[in-house]
Amino acid sequence: MQLKLLLLICFIVSCVLLNAQNNVWNNKQCAVVLTYDDAIEQQLINALPVLDSLHLKATFYLTAYFAKNNLNDWKNVAAKGYELGNHTLFHPCNGGKGREWVKADYDLLHYSVQRMVDETRMTNVFLESLDGKKERTFAFTCGDMKVNDTSFIDVMKKDFVAARAIRNEMHSIDKVDLYNVDCYVVNNHTAAQMMEWVEKAKQTNSLLVILFHGVGGGNSLNVSVAEHSKFLHSLKQNEKDLWITTMLNAAVYIKKQQTKL
Repeated sequence: MQLKLLLLICFIVSCVLLNAQNNVWNNKQCAVVLTYDDAIEQQLINALPVLDSLHLKATFYLTAYFAKNNLNDWKNVAAKGYELGNHTLFHPCNGGKGREWVKADYDLLHYSVQRMVDETRMTNVFLESLDGKKERTFAFTCGDMKVNDTSFIDVMKKDFVAARAIRNEMHSIDKVDLYNVDCYVVNNHTAAQMMEWVEKAKQTNSLLVILFHGVGGGNSLNVSVAEHSKFLHSLKQNEKDLWITTMLNAAVYIKKQQTKL
């Protein structure tokens, strides 16, 4: 009798622990963060209306130079509760073979760490003029994290809660590196393919960050309007299991949870 009682208690405890693990993300199985890079006009035209209609929030990583022609639009995006993230002033990247499109003036090979820091902090000032906020996240341009083999994010950790990279990986909450957050880059993927990422995130109780560039055009890294809309509708249908939030909200939550581990 005592053995049966002990086994029952062990079963109940294991169920409680399993349920807690499966609901670590704000009482959901996983977290999904939708990010849109480069302040591309098609994001305003084709992505924002769908997000609005489904009441889903996302993070728009703005490059200040690219956003300058749609300032009022981006102000309205912030006013609706979306996050405006920092994607630098001029979108500098490492040039060289395969990246001939990088202009010499904005080639990280010609930058100093101080220039990168100064331009990035100036972008924070620009973004604050749009949304009035000081707390922010950053996205590495082209996934480049160094200037002349020197990491530049190290001296800016007080400027940002988190920084997003571009490797196609996802991690459980205890394994997330907030200044090197992985993400899945969308490149003409279908809604079904993107939902496979979501299912994997659910099964592994992970943070899934998705990166869009063009939505119906505007960038060679593109997703069709139809597949983008279908994917967002699928997310909405599965919202009971998914914490769909901004990068900033996710990062603040992760930081708090990691201090408990």
